[in-house]
Amino acid sequence: MVVFQFSFKFLGCGSVTNFKLNVGFLFTWTLQMQLEEKGAGPGARSSHAITIVGHKVYSFGGEFTPRVPVDNKLHVFDLNGQEWSMTDAAGDVPPPRVGVTMATVGETIYVFGGRDAEHKELNELYSFDTTTNKWTLLSSGDDGPPHRSYHSMTADDRRIYVFGGCGNAGRLNDLWGYDVVDKKWIKFPVPGENCKPRGGPGLTEVLGKIWVVYGFSGYELDDVHYFDTIEEKWVQVETNGEKPTARSVFSTVGIGKFIFIYGGEIDPSDLGHAGAGKFSGDVYALDTETLVWKRWMDSGDHPGPRGWCAFASGRRDGQEGLLVYGGNSPSNDRLGDIFFFTPLVET
Repeated sequence: MVVFQFSFKFLGCGSVTNFKLNVGFLFTWTLQMQLEEKGAGPGARSSHAITIVGHKVYSFGGEFTPRVPVDNKLHVFDLNGQEWSMTDAAGDVPPPRVGVTMATVGETIYVFGGRDAEHKELNELYSFDTTTNKWTLLSSGDDGPPHRSYHSMTADDRRIYVFGGCGNAGRLNDLWGYDVVDKKWIKFPVPGENCKPRGGPGLTEVLGKIWVVYGFSGYELDDVHYFDTIEEKWVQVETNGEKPTARSVFSTVGIGKFIFIYGGEIDPSDLGHAGAGKFSGDVYALDTETLVWKRWMDSGDHPGPRGWCAFASGRRDGQEGLLVYGGNSPSNDRLGDIFFFTPLVET
């Protein structure tokens, strides 16, 4: 039997509950509710980005009112002390923006794209050195991917990857990589017609492949593709099992051979980005070897339905997992809470 332990933590203090189900898999998850976050944090927001370096979570960008960037401060949350602070950053500080992405290679954070207060799509690539607290503008203009927001970003040990999003002329489905050693952009082959241009897709690196999961292309999508970085080719895969419904703007993380997704918009609002739409609160995992989906949690206390969250992979208490911060709720209220999912997989 494959044994799964799912640790689902609201950072802070509270009660701990354990559940065990035997339905072909063994599920165990713990639940600890957060009551408060220490220090002056960034507060409630959505369409922002986070990344994790060591035991510190870095948060940048986002909105409280739809399409209005809140600030360009770089906030830091210590996973050990559970306290917010703000970096005293220097250098080429990026202007405020929404629909932005962040990823980390080593101790350096990379920030790409987004949309400014005048609703202009952006394409600057910035780095932030967490050892010196210095911002550096690495590329802009024609040097690199076209302007975009609400795209997705992931990284491996040497490259960051940017896929899709909303561009100046509509949605995109191009994949770019930035080599942090050679300091140059790489444009990869464009996928076939089946991989439609999309915003808010899941994007993660698993076992040497860059996976594109779902997204929004005028309607919610439920397809899965990967780009093989060795053979440099795109493959569309057919998945089965307890397949999630079509969705976008959800949280995504690759752990081992699994892709975990949480939440997301499953039915857009008639008001577009100004509305909340209908959100999911479910957690699913895709085994990238068998291409079988499994619904990871279907009862008990949890963050509830939400989308447009900031999320990142990281480690807490020695375990790898997914951290989710903020987002938008079904009532169209911006959220400011933090959760850490720790799925433990033993075969």
